[in-house]
Amino acid sequence: MTQSFTLVAFHAHPDDEALLTGGTLARLAAEGHRVVLAVATDGEAGAAATSYRADGRLAVRRRQELDRAAAELGCARVVHFGFKDSGSTGSPVPGGFSTLSTDEAARPLIELLRAERADALTIYDPAGGYGHPDHRQVHFAGTYAATRAGTPLVLEATIDRRLIQRLVSVVEAIPGILPDVRAGDFDDAYTPSTAITHRVDIRRYTDAKRRAFEAHASQASSDEGARTLGLLLRLPPWLFRRMLGREWFVEHGRIPAEPLDDLFATLR
Repeated sequence: MTQSFTLVAFHAHPDDEALLTGGTLARLAAEGHRVVLAVATDGEAGAAATSYRADGRLAVRRRQELDRAAAELGCARVVHFGFKDSGSTGSPVPGGFSTLSTDEAARPLIELLRAERADALTIYDPAGGYGHPDHRQVHFAGTYAATRAGTPLVLEATIDRRLIQRLVSVVEAIPGILPDVRAGDFDDAYTPSTAITHRVDIRRYTDAKRRAFEAHASQASSDEGARTLGLLLRLPPWLFRRMLGREWFVEHGRIPAEPLDDLFATLR
């Protein structure tokens, strides 16, 4: 009998789960593991077109979009913690998730990990990927929660820094696509190749990942220029699969070597 595990994937905002871990969550669910998605905030401070903000219901919409995306990925359960989105520009919103003490930010996650008897938890790297304060809080609160709950396996969902810099360098050469983004902006973002412990092949699950992207319609919208999610959805399926067919993780306590394709190798 194939051994099955319970994974809690902890994310900061709706759509983060699809971008960083969508294919992995779909693959694990398809392989018979229990996948629980926990999201700290409703993403109400995120950018979105005026049409999604006009009636003040962006948070409700983003919750609904998250539920639809989770269904596409095969998640068994979705938990909304309901913390306040800190925003990504300037000073964090007062009372935002990133401004809370680690103990307060981790409290509902500790309860969830214990209730689910979770075998594994995914969080973010210490930089929070590209530096969003809520993403950094996910790292520290998640690490603390796993220790308190006794969760044996902790993995940081990240991106291989070298690959994202190469991609941005290509985009830089195309006028008008992302005029304010430079490869140098990622010198300290995400994770260097030498620290990656897992490179997960999700090419069979990129259709599910793409459907999860599509579920986050408000996050793909914008009044000014294209958003990352919207740009990725413009890719033809074959290129989407080629560009987004891997996802990366760093396992706490594992010495980096040849990256593994099995997220649960340590538990087997």
